[in-house]
Amino acid sequence: MAYNKKTNKPHYHKTPFSLLIVFISILCVSFGVIEARSPFACDPKNGLTRNLRFCRATLPIQVRVKDLIARLTLQEKIRLLVNNAAAVPRLGIQGYEWWSEALHGVSNVGPGVKFGGAFPGATSFPQVITTAASFNESLWEAIGAVVSDEARAMYNEGTAGLTYWSPNVNILRDPRWGRGQETPGEDPIVVGKYAARYVKGLQGYAKGNRLKVAACCKHYTAYDLDNWNGVDRFHFNAKVSPQDLADTYNVPFKSCVLQGRVASVMCSYNQVNGKPTCADSNLLKNTIRGSWRLSGYIVSDCDSVGVLFDNQHYTRTPEEAAAETIKAGLDLDCGPFLAVHTQGAISKGLLKEFDVNNALANTITVQMRLGMFDGEPSAQPYGHLGPRDVCTPAHQELALEAARQGIVLLKNRKSSLPLSIRRHRTVAVIGPNSDATVTMIGNYAGIPCGYTTPLQGIGRYAKTIHQAGCAGVACNGNQLFGAAEAAARRADATVLVMGLDQSIEAEALDRVGLLLPGHQQELVARVAKASKGPTVLVLMSGGPIDVSFAKKDPRISAIIWAGYPGQAGGTAIADVLFGTTNPGGKLPMTWYPQGYVQKVAMTNMALRADQSNGYPGRTYRFYKGPTVFSFGQGLSYTSFNHKLVQAPKEVSVTLTKFNVPINSTILSNGIKARHTNCKKLTLGFHIDVENTGTMHGTHSLLVFSTPPSGTWSTNKQLVGFQKVHVPAGSKQRVWFGIQVCKHLSVVDNFGTRRIPMGNHKLQIGDQKHSISVQLSTTNQV
Repeated sequence: MAYNKKTNKPHYHKTPFSLLIVFISILCVSFGVIEARSPFACDPKNGLTRNLRFCRATLPIQVRVKDLIARLTLQEKIRLLVNNAAAVPRLGIQGYEWWSEALHGVSNVGPGVKFGGAFPGATSFPQVITTAASFNESLWEAIGAVVSDEARAMYNEGTAGLTYWSPNVNILRDPRWGRGQETPGEDPIVVGKYAARYVKGLQGYAKGNRLKVAACCKHYTAYDLDNWNGVDRFHFNAKVSPQDLADTYNVPFKSCVLQGRVASVMCSYNQVNGKPTCADSNLLKNTIRGSWRLSGYIVSDCDSVGVLFDNQHYTRTPEEAAAETIKAGLDLDCGPFLAVHTQGAISKGLLKEFDVNNALANTITVQMRLGMFDGEPSAQPYGHLGPRDVCTPAHQELALEAARQGIVLLKNRKSSLPLSIRRHRTVAVIGPNSDATVTMIGNYAGIPCGYTTPLQGIGRYAKTIHQAGCAGVACNGNQLFGAAEAAARRADATVLVMGLDQSIEAEALDRVGLLLPGHQQELVARVAKASKGPTVLVLMSGGPIDVSFAKKDPRISAIIWAGYPGQAGGTAIADVLFGTTNPGGKLPMTWYPQGYVQKVAMTNMALRADQSNGYPGRTYRFYKGPTVFSFGQGLSYTSFNHKLVQAPKEVSVTLTKFNVPINSTILSNGIKARHTNCKKLTLGFHIDVENTGTMHGTHSLLVFSTPPSGTWSTNKQLVGFQKVHVPAGSKQRVWFGIQVCKHLSVVDNFGTRRIPMGNHKLQIGDQKHSISVQLSTTNQV
């Protein structure tokens, strides 16, 4: 999404104001300050339009859409092709702003949302990378449901739209990417499951294919570079192999469409293999709408159509750019380009009005599924939602719980944590993020209901001595280090809250290196040396940080990664520090050493390691090299054991396609997944998870598979995960379904999914198991 330079965020207060919201809403309703919004279209009070065919809610949506498009003039149609769609007064249709954001809460980054009046703010959940660390699918969907409740409430009062261009489901390929914080991490299975569940939460389960709000999965595809070493996203040509595209980059989008049934997909700025994604009919028309059968619209990233003409010089004329994008499958332009140049494209014979009609059919269908052509919103599903349904205690409690579940314990030397309220009565709270507010909510955030900073959270458990140590995360000097060291000497324990913020990693700002900025490392080392009690390093960041020094330093007792934990981040951090919460998060990305980025260009899109040129590869699935912390790593205050209760040891795969030769080549390369009956190839596993410690805990059980040795370059790949709560001294049984075609397959160089024959190794927690996959000698149709 293009950075919105016009957004001026107001100063944020640390005091929660949920009570203020309720008070204001009562005043507004009582004195008529705010009235429910007038209908977007088909107002029953409007005698000119209420009997029009497209206004009859009892008719099938496709009939209504066809009727409306037939009534529009060409100029009216063209003005509906852009995000700030123009009104059609003669048909009773208001103007509509399509661009709204809801990455981890209703946001005012896009122009479709306005805070103020009865809606001073909305619940701000942890940044996505933090929530992903929970490995909790039900949590992801619950967050989406809360966000859409608040979005609908604001729409009903006329301060927000119903189309939200979230979530970001790109793969976190490179640790330097400034927008990695917006994603669910580096694993395509995790990102795909997050996409589907968050979208389901946002869009709801209304009858008749109706939508609560319309979500959008972005940025399709292979988009994960913003501005690095003189290369920006507006000019970048991502050279991606068919293997990596099918095996990694497209996986979350496919899941979003097929499992999440998302209402929209956004194409990206970059080119893929020499072609802008928003003008690539193979990516849009053939794949998203053809193979995956998207029921919704395709939108450009903001000004992408203009970028492919002005910056990438992909077409000779602007009319050609308009024609190529619409014919490729683009339905809506975030930006003015199509409104300006579509008429010219039609006049020059490059485009037909029929093509415009097809684009409008997709966007208007989504609006009708949202009820925007059904008259008065209050009479529709979700019409009861209003100011009292925003920033509710339940919503804010879910934001706190999400932050607790996303925190990852990376080091805990000699069980230094949790801290004790009896032994650690005075805590030195030090660091540039120790009293952070805005930093905690990351980017694409709105105005939260309120903040609890780390300093405030810790202050609820112990007396605090506060020293920032640095003037901001850049930490350009060490003038304040002496006061920080003195505070550590006086305290029973020391908590250093360090890391990054949006001045270091953000949209349009990729990092150069992975070390802590400025003199932060020096501050941590000096304070740890001075501290008389345990020293805990808490890191706020979206991307990974090379903190090898702290990992090795025995004076640093514990390391916690809090990501960007949202409005309640300070409470969640303190709860983990003092043991009210037992941490259960696990890293959704690899933490590489600084040396990695010194030898790997961010522009190299290849995922697999290449020994011939020393290329180490990317992500835990393919990377061959040392790590600071690994994908899936995360400690607990208790201990868990796993036992395989039921685990099949072999499976036979039967070919369902005639004339497929069974020879040594087929057996060594694996059979194509589409040549067998995948629906019958699901294996059931039962695992007992036992809590052998003395503290109740929630455990993320991760299951990995490794293909037979051979030409496959995968280290291992995640095939499933489950979150399970296990009380101390008890055990819980977990069932896993392993789908052979999906989980025991690999993708070849041509992008074809194959099932290798032989022994596949499974890693289920601390248990290892082997499954023999064999080709059946009996063929059947």
